[in-house]
Amino acid sequence: MRPFRHPQYRPLIGAAAFELLGEGVWVIAVVWQVIALGGGPGALSLAVTGYALGMVATVLVGGVAADRVPQRRILMATATTRMVVLAVVAALALAGGLEIWHLTVGGAVLGMAVGFYFPAYSALLPSVVEADDLLAANGVEGFLRPTLQHAGGPALGSLVVATASPAWALLVVAVCQLCCLLTLLLLRPVPLRRDAAALGDHPLRGAIADLRGGLHYMVRTPWFLATLLFACLMLLLVVGPMDVLIPFVVKDGGGDATGHAWILAAYGAGSALASLGMSMLRMPRRYLTVMVLMWGVGCLPFVVVGFTSSVPAIAVALFVVGVLLSAPMVIWGTLLQRRVPPDLLGRASSLDFFVSLLLVPASVALAGPAGELVGVREVFLVASVVPVVVAVLAIVGARMPADEVAHPL
Repeated sequence: MRPFRHPQYRPLIGAAAFELLGEGVWVIAVVWQVIALGGGPGALSLAVTGYALGMVATVLVGGVAADRVPQRRILMATATTRMVVLAVVAALALAGGLEIWHLTVGGAVLGMAVGFYFPAYSALLPSVVEADDLLAANGVEGFLRPTLQHAGGPALGSLVVATASPAWALLVVAVCQLCCLLTLLLLRPVPLRRDAAALGDHPLRGAIADLRGGLHYMVRTPWFLATLLFACLMLLLVVGPMDVLIPFVVKDGGGDATGHAWILAAYGAGSALASLGMSMLRMPRRYLTVMVLMWGVGCLPFVVVGFTSSVPAIAVALFVVGVLLSAPMVIWGTLLQRRVPPDLLGRASSLDFFVSLLLVPASVALAGPAGELVGVREVFLVASVVPVVVAVLAIVGARMPADEVAHPL
């Protein structure tokens, strides 16, 4: 594909591949490690909440750093941090000394590293790929993310859990991060797309001014703000049920880690096919309307999970969810890289991450108790219906149809 003709893109996407594979293994490892320790939905919510809180806590600082510090340094530092933390957690698990709080604290540190990684990666990509190749490059990343994070990684993780133990799966995640770090060593230093004079003489004052500038851009850009607020509510409703409740739906129906992995693989397959297909198309003329409406409609199949514990039925539903949620992500990534000023891209990406994920810790923390209190069926019914309504409100409220006509891509 066209992005691979850029030499710097190859190690960058290679490192991303190892990072995504590790995240996919982690999803399976942490779920079944909690179950092996005797934990239920509440304990799993606690373990996953640490990861989400870590991301939200650092991503704004990560965005400022991505616009002030060479992004390659940030990527290498985050890969090193994740490798060390995962090695410690895996060692505790293999020695039989791991507890739920270790997973919570370790997950929080991993999430904090991701809070720096994502803005740096997003800001670096336009520096190594030409503008005309960005849609295809985002499509490649969109293909790899579900293929490795939701299919390959969970498949590998479930295999290791089934043949050895969740502790060995945690060790595999650490090895993936080591491979990510080694691949980043092949990436040559890339200069910032920003004038040195704009950084200022005082780092702290300059960083605070940068943060204010990013916030100002967000509130005065209706399409950006409305999309982030929509995503924030959508993820509040769907992330917790998907991460916390689906594994127990599978378990209560007589399934195991393999069934859970099949469901994640179906979601990943739908996401991968949609991302790859979108990368081969032109940007839709009504790109904002198409993007937000697809996200809203993409939540509807979650209703299936509330009415069955059948792994094949849930897998089909999640395949459709993967298609409808991931195709717009290719549009979104390209939209940011094309319409956001280059010197603001790191901060815009971090605000995207921060606002979108702001309520994810609450989602994963509340999903387990909500499922036990009001029922799994009711939780997934809300998660499937409400996002469609909010999507329509976002499109109308931000006047997206008029904006996309005035700013064609």
